[in-house]
Amino acid sequence: MEFELKEVVSRKDLKEFIYLPKKIHRNHANWLPPIYHDEWNFFDAKKNPSFNFCDTRLLIAAKNGKTVGRIMGIIHHKHNQLNNLKNVRFGYLECEDDYSLFQTLIDAVASWGSENGMDTVIGPYGFSDKDVQGFQISGFEEEPVIDSACNFPYMVDFIEKAGFSKEADCLCYRYDMKTPVPERYSRILDRLKTREDFEFLSFTSRKQLKPYIIPVFETVNEAFKHIYGFVPMTKEEMEAMAKQYLPVIDPRFVSVITYQKKVVGFIIGMPSFTKGVQKAKGHLFPFGFIHILKAMRTATKLDLMLGAITPEFQQKGFSIYLSMSMIEAASKLNYKYIDTHLVLEKNGPMSAEMNRFGAYEIKRFRVFRKSLV
Repeated sequence: MEFELKEVVSRKDLKEFIYLPKKIHRNHANWLPPIYHDEWNFFDAKKNPSFNFCDTRLLIAAKNGKTVGRIMGIIHHKHNQLNNLKNVRFGYLECEDDYSLFQTLIDAVASWGSENGMDTVIGPYGFSDKDVQGFQISGFEEEPVIDSACNFPYMVDFIEKAGFSKEADCLCYRYDMKTPVPERYSRILDRLKTREDFEFLSFTSRKQLKPYIIPVFETVNEAFKHIYGFVPMTKEEMEAMAKQYLPVIDPRFVSVITYQKKVVGFIIGMPSFTKGVQKAKGHLFPFGFIHILKAMRTATKLDLMLGAITPEFQQKGFSIYLSMSMIEAASKLNYKYIDTHLVLEKNGPMSAEMNRFGAYEIKRFRVFRKSLV
């Protein structure tokens, strides 16, 4: 074999795995490094509760003693059982511009999946839809967003050459703040605010927001039941995510709707801190967090990270309230654009909402599949 595959079993191996993308993307001007502090926690089975219901395999590939590729294999028993599937996932695939290396990594996960009774390999995909998913297939000139793929175009050529086909696409949309909001939306918004059985909450501090974080994730569980790849979060996972994201959430860009004191809808935006992470090179310390905070203070683009409405209140105009609240907050601070995070192409209501507001597609990411039988 031209490449030597090695399973990640030690901290030294994991360090090679985590920092390999830094080498692969050394000449990639638009690359967004991960936040390495989060990477160490994510790939630690003792800290990431997702490992509790998945079989995993982390591999690194070496050539002439130098690490040149990596891949993660995941058999998500919980998702497979819920959906009557036999899928093995691959994710976090990075390699030099060498198709034989790419094929070696993919084949290793496919073979492992077959040995464990799986009949289909899909990816790139992590433990859930909240992790990095898909290869970017368009919009390479656009600024990348945290927790989304940032691959070279050659990876798309490689996966297609390997016989994979489209499983699902996710899109990123952009709303230009100069785009006028339809007048009828203002009227709908005025009517909604007269509903005394609902509370429309905004926040000025993380202390105010903190009691709503877990209920927000509970809302996600209800709202995303039928979304591709979604697996309901456990209480442990919710608490881990709350601990990770609450410190960086800007409460000015969070809106929550409650009905009888229960959260039934929300939206979360964040000032883009891409440039800060790039300048910090993925490191929070000793000074990286200063670059990130500065980027958030000077950002002219707002990233819409997450939003959901429970099924019984969808199609009742509440999505308009949430969208308008975000536009209003961005307008007050003179933002130029609002970019969405990944929106599933098959999510018709969300895509329709984007179109109604005049938002347009700027990037596309694709999850691929291949039969193993």
